[in-house]
Amino acid sequence: MKYYHEKTLKNISFEEAIEKVTDALKEEGFGILTEIDVKETLKKKLGEDFRPYRILGACNPPFAHKALLAEDKIGAMLPCNVIVQQLKNGVEVAAVDPVASMQSVENKELEGIANEIRSKLRLVIDNL
Repeated sequence: MKYYHEKTLKNISFEEAIEKVTDALKEEGFGILTEIDVKETLKKKLGEDFRPYRILGACNPPFAHKALLAEDKIGAMLPCNVIVQQLKNGVEVAAVDPVASMQSVENKELEGIANEIRSKLRLVIDNL
């Protein structure tokens, strides 16, 4: 099972892609809780140059609440990560597949929640 859903955007800058992804997530009820600039971090911590690469920690509060009520340790797997990275042929956006990541948690209540979030994240990616 593939653990992500992705799409490569053409003729768009990296920063424009970040804005577009953030807006698309908002349309599906997600906010960005965290943003990690991998390029900046690797330069600062290791002195290494890296391509533009950001990890957006996306959260849909109603679904996060349901998941936390169903499984109190599920916060270890939240928020849902969405990456935006500059590639030679465009800007790739990839979102985690929560169904794949929840397979390790044996809780039937989470299956429905993960499927709903999977659908929303796929919509985000497909609609970019």
